[in-house]
Amino acid sequence: MNSTIFVGLDVHKATVSVAVAEGTRGGEVRSFGTVANRAEAIEKLVGRLARDGYRLSFCYEAGPCGYGLHRQLTALGHECVVVAPSLIPIRAGDRVKTDRRDAVMLAKLHRAGELTAVWVPDGAHEAMRDLIRARATAVQVLGKARQHLQGFLLRHGRVYPGKRGWTQAYRRWLTTVRFDHPAQQAVLQDYIHAVTDAEARVARLTRQIEGLVAEWSMAPVVAALQAMRGVAFLVAVTVVAEVGDFSRFANPRQLMAYLGLVPSEHSSGASVRRGGITKAGSGLARRILIEGAWSYRMPARVSRKLYDRIEALPQAVRDIAWKAQARLRARYRRLTAAGKAKVVVTTAIAREMVGFLWAIAREVQPRPAS
Repeated sequence: MNSTIFVGLDVHKATVSVAVAEGTRGGEVRSFGTVANRAEAIEKLVGRLARDGYRLSFCYEAGPCGYGLHRQLTALGHECVVVAPSLIPIRAGDRVKTDRRDAVMLAKLHRAGELTAVWVPDGAHEAMRDLIRARATAVQVLGKARQHLQGFLLRHGRVYPGKRGWTQAYRRWLTTVRFDHPAQQAVLQDYIHAVTDAEARVARLTRQIEGLVAEWSMAPVVAALQAMRGVAFLVAVTVVAEVGDFSRFANPRQLMAYLGLVPSEHSSGASVRRGGITKAGSGLARRILIEGAWSYRMPARVSRKLYDRIEALPQAVRDIAWKAQARLRARYRRLTAAGKAKVVVTTAIAREMVGFLWAIAREVQPRPAS
């Protein structure tokens, strides 16, 4: 036999609910039970399903359990797709949700071809993405630690007289702050230590990223993206880690939509309503691109730092980057002159930046994965 069985898996930390759908149109869809979420139990399940010569096609939702199950099933020689949960069709009137019903629904939709698969990174790419996300988390912790310290100082009337915080002058001023009660002095010192520790953690993770990117297969893409203004090393490596394979997007509009930078819309008949951006995909990549878009408020030029980044890059990449800089600067001025809010302007610039990043990524090839 060479028939296909479509298998839906509802994956949890300890268990996996299984449902199967026969490959023929209108074929039976049934629950197959629950197995432990362990490698040996999954291997035994695959053996039971494939013992009559069936070709198996698995699917499960992307979630906190990661891609280990996908890698195990593909290593066993079977097809497996990881499904985008937000794009699963759901019936409006369905008010019952159980693991068993979820698995049956996945099997049925997988057979119908109604599921949208996510891109599954290889082990090295996932490891780099974990490192970059760890740094992003550390930056958030640092911001909170600074906020706690400044809130404590403000609450007790200690206000820094200078213009900018967290400069060397600000840190020297912190050493002069005194409280009458030793408990409050202890709190101040603890907040300062928290900030210092968080800064050290960010610096440590940044050095780890800089040291490991050179060995990464996506290093040529990271270097090429830095030709863009507003896309320095950390922005480039974050975008590459979050997007992955740029070649899977047939055009830049698909990448813009993937990063959630396109306007939302709710139109019906003669009514057309467009809202804010969809904010789909990676919030981290979207945020740093919008931050990078602020640089286009300045006149187009190649600074010394930018020249050092582009000096060794191919001419085609440099031409795209300069075209982007000239166009985006002019667009920033037009939108600002039209009275658009700055946050709207920078979001629009970030969206167009993605198009140029897509074009640059198509000009270089990643190194073969080792």
